[in-house]
Amino acid sequence: MALKSTVFKADINVADMNRDVYGDYSLTLARHPSETTERMMLRLLAFACHASEDLEFGRGLSTEDEPDLWQRDLTGEIELWVDLGTPDPERIRKACGRSRQVVVYCYGQRAVPVWWAKHETRLARFENLRIFVLEPGALADLAQPSMRMQCSIEGRDIWINSGDSAAQLAWEVLKA
Repeated sequence: MALKSTVFKADINVADMNRDVYGDYSLTLARHPSETTERMMLRLLAFACHASEDLEFGRGLSTEDEPDLWQRDLTGEIELWVDLGTPDPERIRKACGRSRQVVVYCYGQRAVPVWWAKHETRLARFENLRIFVLEPGALADLAQPSMRMQCSIEGRDIWINSGDSAAQLAWEVLKA
């Protein structure tokens, strides 16, 4: 019998001073059985970093032709493609061809430097690609089946509060 996804609900208040975006979002996240809580929370954080009424979660890890998050315009054209981890450069190439903007949030202290050293030259040619490194730290500790969170973004710093718990993260730019 196949394992089922675990469903999480999140009410998140976003204050993104970098983009002058402020709003409240009610989200449903399905955590695939093979997905870690850390990765699921990074998807939530990526949503906050690009918060928009049109931003949607992809169908998940089992779907190769969809990103973790995406935003499409009214014609169905992909405006934003967001992936997490260290995706294959061929996947990134295809995403850059299909979308106006592609953003990759890498994580994993050991894997990212190796991945970047191997693929930096190949990925440099994509002008619509941005790559950031995020280390989630205590972000997974904030995960609850039902979450009420506040997320503030300013510069390269992100503060997330949930009840009595909080996490502060910063990102590093690999490719802007």
